[in-house]
Amino acid sequence: MTNVTQTKKASDKRTRIIAIGIVASMFFIFGFVSWINAILIPYFKIAMELTNFQSYFVAFAFYIAYFVMAIPSGLFLKRVGFKRGIMYGFMMLALGAFIFVPAAYTRVYPIFLLGLFAIGTGLAILQTAANPYITVVGPIESAAQRMSIMGICNKGAGIIAPLIFAAVILKSTDSEMFALIDSGTLTETAKNVMLDELIRRVMVPYAVLGLFLALMGIGIRYSILPEIDFDKEDDTAIESTGSNRIQRNRLIDFPYLILGAIAIFLHVGTQVIAIDTIINYADTMGMDLIEAKFFPSYTLTMTIIGYIMGIILIPKFVSQKNALIFCTILGLLLSFGVIFADWQVTLFGHQANVSIFFLASIGLPNALIYAGIWPLSIHNLGRFTNTGSSLLIMGLAGNAILPLIYGAIADEHSLRAGYWVLIPCFVYLVWFAVHGHTINYWRKPETIKQS
Repeated sequence: MTNVTQTKKASDKRTRIIAIGIVASMFFIFGFVSWINAILIPYFKIAMELTNFQSYFVAFAFYIAYFVMAIPSGLFLKRVGFKRGIMYGFMMLALGAFIFVPAAYTRVYPIFLLGLFAIGTGLAILQTAANPYITVVGPIESAAQRMSIMGICNKGAGIIAPLIFAAVILKSTDSEMFALIDSGTLTETAKNVMLDELIRRVMVPYAVLGLFLALMGIGIRYSILPEIDFDKEDDTAIESTGSNRIQRNRLIDFPYLILGAIAIFLHVGTQVIAIDTIINYADTMGMDLIEAKFFPSYTLTMTIIGYIMGIILIPKFVSQKNALIFCTILGLLLSFGVIFADWQVTLFGHQANVSIFFLASIGLPNALIYAGIWPLSIHNLGRFTNTGSSLLIMGLAGNAILPLIYGAIADEHSLRAGYWVLIPCFVYLVWFAVHGHTINYWRKPETIKQS
């Protein structure tokens, strides 16, 4: 009997490790698909002749899908199951990638936005499944550590995605083309020929990507990845308070969850601003797209360093809460550096204003902010874990809204002035880390006597 038990435990452990590996590969794909936007935004700005505000509709169309589709995604997963839901999520990703082909052929921006919305919808399904899985697969006090591992996969893909995309679609002679397009000396016909050639370079890469994503979804559907069922939790979440119990029957009954969703909204907005706007900001310092393409990778490298620190330090040396407090305060200080630091430096072969390196450095604290918010917001939800996860996924819509706010300020004032949007975001995040996550009820609740 003992040998049978040991064999079963070894088999369960092996299955868990393989399952976590599969989810890690999913997070890698999430990152690869998501962080291509960092170079798509300036690329579309050139090829589609867009303003700053218009170009950030790339992020809006992509991430607004999280807000629109997160709750339906949770219900969808409940209906079709974890693994089938993942397969359909990948199929939606593939569809979005395939839509890029007719969009590029016709050079119609709204069709690109439709493809980006489809990709965002697929990711909403996949992240609604993956995030709670990683949170509950082990002890809650080490959830930030596991999220950090997933984050390394995500941001590692983000480092290479813009570089691979740039290597595929950009040529060494493109700097001359960009200068010629900006010069205003071309006829409208000649300029359109150049822009058509430029935008159609995305057709083959996205067709290949779509095929890969479809095959990935089928592979995971028939893998050993186990199903998860949060409905096995208690029918209602009950908090013990001495001789009384507090019964919660709605998501709104969990203030720390609602406040956590707002924190996610603001945090991811700061994250995407630090990554997706940095190339355009580099342009104000005289760097063209060929040189500036490296800056999103610098930001994501700092993020990976943050994740590694989290894996080493949490929870052995520092608690999730204290790590979150430190990182939110550091993010706030770095944001002030972006706005106010003003001297020239030469770093990594780039001569630029030091503020751009403060912007890239925001990736360091941002690594552990997401990993810290999630477990503090989703603990003790019981049967509400799945829909609570969907609510937090809706918070990813901050990636859609805040870049537009940044772009509007940038068009009205300057790209640097747009970074003022970071300040109130980090102020709220500091408050949530220190106090907001401890709020268990909106007002002193009526209690139910134990019988």
